[in-house]
Amino acid sequence: MSKEPLATSLDLALVGGGLQNGLVALATLAARPDARIAIFERGPALGGNHTWCFHDGDLPDDARPWLEPLVARRWTGYEVRFAPYRRALASGYACITSARFDEVVRATLAAAPHARVHTGVDVVAIAPGKVTVRAGGDGGPLHTVAATTVVDARGPGKAAVTGGWQKFVGQELELEAPHGLTDPVLMDATVPQVDGFRFVYVLPLGPDRLLVEDTCFSEDPALDAPRLRQQLAAYVAAQGWRVRTQLREEDGVLPLPWQTEVVPPRPGLVTAGYQGGWFHPVTGYSFPVALRVATTIAHAVARGDDPAAAVAATVPAHQAQLRFALRLVWMMFRWFPPASRAGVLEHFYRLPEDTVRRFYALALTGRDQARMFLGRPPRGLSWRAMVRAGGGPDGISARTIATRAPEAAS
Repeated sequence: MSKEPLATSLDLALVGGGLQNGLVALATLAARPDARIAIFERGPALGGNHTWCFHDGDLPDDARPWLEPLVARRWTGYEVRFAPYRRALASGYACITSARFDEVVRATLAAAPHARVHTGVDVVAIAPGKVTVRAGGDGGPLHTVAATTVVDARGPGKAAVTGGWQKFVGQELELEAPHGLTDPVLMDATVPQVDGFRFVYVLPLGPDRLLVEDTCFSEDPALDAPRLRQQLAAYVAAQGWRVRTQLREEDGVLPLPWQTEVVPPRPGLVTAGYQGGWFHPVTGYSFPVALRVATTIAHAVARGDDPAAAVAATVPAHQAQLRFALRLVWMMFRWFPPASRAGVLEHFYRLPEDTVRRFYALALTGRDQARMFLGRPPRGLSWRAMVRAGGGPDGISARTIATRAPEAAS
């Protein structure tokens, strides 16, 4: 645990030192530098072992000054690849590494007069306005800290998921020669389709350095890391890249549900991140939604308002977006055989760039939603499976989903 003493009273007690609470801390200190904040993280570092990416349009102007130090690399566009076509998109793209995240969040909180980071801490109980933590393992003393608002963002948890899973293994590689890529390849779906919809994601981090991730959308949450490593190595070799050193590896299993609800904030407690329903169920992208929650909390603290009430006011708009995205997951897993799911994303990436960007940001307009159902259906759609699937995840029939322009989200 940090050697800093625990405060007895806080404005924000942030449980979990991942992306969501790191953004809450940075946004709040930018809006109110004297805010009393503490992050409680079980592990030794903030951010774990992850890489987060976002589109440039995801950033509101007032967030750029405090968020820009987190950015490890920027690109002016990206590419997607499918068997029938390739497409380059001009949307700016950026990545945040967990190492940069840990460094920036720690430094920012260390420079603030009333903000602290506590790592190596087990949170044993959470209640509205109160956190009980234990330091130093099972035999350590218990401490109870009061806070105006507790933000619980400890990850997706182990609840059963009705839907599918996104599984990946990623490796940061140093190559023997330049790779030749200028922009990221967000989705290379020209690879053999294994364990559902499979694609490879490539970030050029330097002239001879890459992050390569082998990803699949599967019904099975079991991560077969050796197989994904083999697939990844075969992909790298097929591109003609020779590896000098593997710098690090990351992996993950993220839920892709078609049924979930936002946990309603209540006075003194906001459940955020995956377990709170604040995520993108189709892509697993968490950054845009996490940023909206963070700025909402920060502005409330700066005004002296109740952060939980401020987040609660945003729930209807988010729930409307979430409901539509959940239907998309349901259709992808229920209407398309596993080996044909690439057709869903292949169809999607033919849409206008602004629609693509708003989709990743979980900020679709009603027109965007309607566009997804216009024209010919995606390649690989099983009409038999569609009829057999019956009503959608919220009771709306397959025929209605497919033929009616969805309601506009707020």
